Amino acid sequence: MTLDEMVKRHGSWLEAGIDEGPVISSRIRLARNVEEYSFPGWASEEENDAVWLQTQGIFQTLETPFLSWSMTDTSAIDKEILFERHLISQELAQQDDSCGVYVTPDECISIMVNEEDHIRIQSLQPGLNLRGAWEAADKMDDDLEAQLTYAFSPKLGYLTSCPSNVGTGMRASVMLHLPALVLMEEMDPVINGISKIGLAVRGMWGEGTEAAGNMFQVSNQITLGRREDEIIAHLEQIVLELIEHENNARIRLMNEKSLIVEDHVARAFGILSHAKLISSGEALNLLSTLRMGLDLGMVDQFSRRELDMMFISIQPAHLQKLEKKDLEPDQRDVTRAEMLRDFMENATDSDSKN
Repeated sequence: MTLDEMVKRHGSWLEAGIDEGPVISSRIRLARNVEEYSFPGWASEEENDAVWLQTQGIFQTLETPFLSWSMTDTSAIDKEILFERHLISQELAQQDDSCGVYVTPDECISIMVNEEDHIRIQSLQPGLNLRGAWEAADKMDDDLEAQLTYAFSPKLGYLTSCPSNVGTGMRASVMLHLPALVLMEEMDPVINGISKIGLAVRGMWGEGTEAAGNMFQVSNQITLGRREDEIIAHLEQIVLELIEHENNARIRLMNEKSLIVEDHVARAFGILSHAKLISSGEALNLLSTLRMGLDLGMVDQFSRRELDMMFISIQPAHLQKLEKKDLEPDQRDVTRAEMLRDFMENATDSDSKN
């Protein structure tokens, strides 16, 4: 499968369409390093080459099929597509030599090689399913450890490039859609409270990104001194509380500001249906409003899955890949608006035929 084929569909972690309301997806990421080599930030070119070649040999022996991309041979736009699809980090997208990514065809597992650590295993699942994501990541970890010797301390646990990952080497995160908390101006207190209990809140594309479309990633910060199941249980508890806070905020919005919310949703529907120019930021915010309208029963032409897929399809690299040419920012705004108009028209036509 090529990236040209991938952009026309989305991974199973998004396509499953599980009805989880505010929850989009769950992710487990494991950071690992190979004992015999210096960590990527300190390694020589020869050591990085050795790690990359060794992993290539290992993945050829695994029963699970993988697609692979070497960053050396991958164009800038294709790297951006992999980033937009949550398969690689921005850091890996900016690298070229002796690094790459392995991805299962359903995009639920991706393994970055020679990013910040030698190996970063990522497992994605739809909805609130941290335990399922953990089981898949743990199995992948066992398969790799059967052929690699990890850098490990009996006292500290897995050794990583960043001290904040030492221990389990695990980052668990859940992506949530929290528009009501934002509209009620309650998100900042929530973020402050979460940060005090060892969790972090980041934007849609993780570390270093701001929230867009009212999408937030909530993840653990502590990896040392806690077992994986403890980290997962703690995060699950907080996510369930966040879901409750968001649902309560939606109830208060409808009780106190129902006409404003209805107008907000109707305007989003109208702009997405008729706009001739639209930036990615504006489009994400409007799609967020439409998704909230769907959850509140104000619109019924779409499924959550379809709207969640559009959050990725309208991103710059995806647009250019679908158009098969480089587009200037203003050209992307035209193409994005056309895509959204077609999406809205098809959804409305489909609804009228039912």
